[in-house]
Amino acid sequence: MTGFAFQVLSESKLTSARTGLFDTPHGEVETPAFMPVGTRGTVKGLMPRDLEEAGSRILLGNTYHLHLRPSDEVIEALGGLHAVMNWQGPILTDSGGYQVFSLGDTARIDEDGVNFKSIVDGSAIRFTAERVMQIQSRLGADIVMAFDQCPADPTDRQGVALATDRTHRWLERCVRWHRDHGGEDRGQALFGIVQGGAFPDLREESLQAVTEHDLVGYAVGGVSVGESREQMQIALEATGSKLPRDKPRYLMGVGTPRDFFEAIERGFDLFDCVTPTRHGRTASAYTSQGRLNLRNQQWVRDTSPLDPECPCPTCTGWSKGTLRHLVKVDEMLGAILLSMHNVYYFHALLRRIREAISEDRLLELKAKVLAEADANSAR
Repeated sequence: MTGFAFQVLSESKLTSARTGLFDTPHGEVETPAFMPVGTRGTVKGLMPRDLEEAGSRILLGNTYHLHLRPSDEVIEALGGLHAVMNWQGPILTDSGGYQVFSLGDTARIDEDGVNFKSIVDGSAIRFTAERVMQIQSRLGADIVMAFDQCPADPTDRQGVALATDRTHRWLERCVRWHRDHGGEDRGQALFGIVQGGAFPDLREESLQAVTEHDLVGYAVGGVSVGESREQMQIALEATGSKLPRDKPRYLMGVGTPRDFFEAIERGFDLFDCVTPTRHGRTASAYTSQGRLNLRNQQWVRDTSPLDPECPCPTCTGWSKGTLRHLVKVDEMLGAILLSMHNVYYFHALLRRIREAISEDRLLELKAKVLAEADANSAR
């Protein structure tokens, strides 16, 4: 496909971890990489320049929410999602498949697609494989995700099997629409999504069905949706290193330091999650000293930086005591500064992980980072 290429740069001898370089029409992404989430066309509270300085190279948008407001037609008229987000790097849009899960109380699923009620005004919305591809085409993202059904309960075998089989049939329709409407010529890459819940055999069957299509990359969905850590491990083991070696591997909706290590060890390359910004808005910071709660009384007179090992603007300009004051009085600057720091921390951690993989010391780094987190979490 024009404008897209992926190459493995180094591989661990002890795990399935690897580093790589993902070329897109809007720039290169070093992997493993974290992708901040801009659900409605912006990463909450952060300017594009802040994201770039923090280390962001690729961002996400949400097909369902952008379709509701301002609409894909409006975004197309405004110059596409890159113009709306004022972002020059690559963008990935999810397909709305997660909303099939998260809005399950009101969503009605059939073989052709899904009926939703708008969270804005309650009006009826119909998503099909073709409709989702059309919306993402108008949004103009570099990477578009196939429409999938994320099962409501990853431990319900019958429900998972039905959702997974339907995901495969929807993928065939997405691939056909993408091909027939010149997706490759527009510089858009289609990723397919592996489902299968907490069942290794269903995961492996899904992997085979999805990778029958020669796509630019592949994703694993249906994790971090309420299952136990053990059940998530089953999904990672059954898919990660078994996905094509020469294609980027994307684990959807996962984003804590522990999750990164466990997924990267199993061969995954790309991750996204609202964790750094959502936690920033709730006064929680990831640091080299563990996760800190800035609302706690112990920081009232603390003049030390949030993280002495971090060079971000938050840590070089504001003390813990000042940050506590800002979040306690609900000043928006507090949420912005903590979100900024958390994004810096995530990108710095992924950079350290890439270096550790290339030097084959990933397990050593994992032990160090997780020991710090466990010893000091949420102080």
